[in-house]
Amino acid sequence: MADLVQQQMANLHSLSHDDLKALYMTMFGSEPPTYNRTFIINRLAYRIQEFTFGGLPETVRDRLRQLLIEHGYDETGIRVETKSGRRRRATDDMPIIGTKLIREWKGARYEVIVVSGGVEYQGKRYRSLTAATKAITGCHWNGRTFFGIDARNRSK
Repeated sequence: MADLVQQQMANLHSLSHDDLKALYMTMFGSEPPTYNRTFIINRLAYRIQEFTFGGLPETVRDRLRQLLIEHGYDETGIRVETKSGRRRRATDDMPIIGTKLIREWKGARYEVIVVSGGVEYQGKRYRSLTAATKAITGCHWNGRTFFGIDARNRSK
């Protein structure tokens, strides 16, 4: 059985991006949260092993969550405390995780996805919309303004 799992995982590298996305949707029941090929392959490889050998026991999951919190990380492994021990500013004013923000600018279309602890643009994580906007434009912009997120519309 282990040989079959290894072969399935090795075959992931030969699949097209569209085939990887389709397999991800089959195995997870949702679109992949990123366009990063390596991320999708790693998640699928883990899922194949999880289906074959079972996932982590709940006691292990609880202990891992506890360790992350004790060391200042959220459930995705993003540091939520600075080295001085202060907690980072809450991102409660961000859209919910998984939201895709789209902006057309200078004739090109830009998409970022809200993830825990920030946003993702072209497979790279940024702590804020402003940081992602700087990567897009090359200069400092307020990310909320660039993507048209108005504070007056937050409750809608």
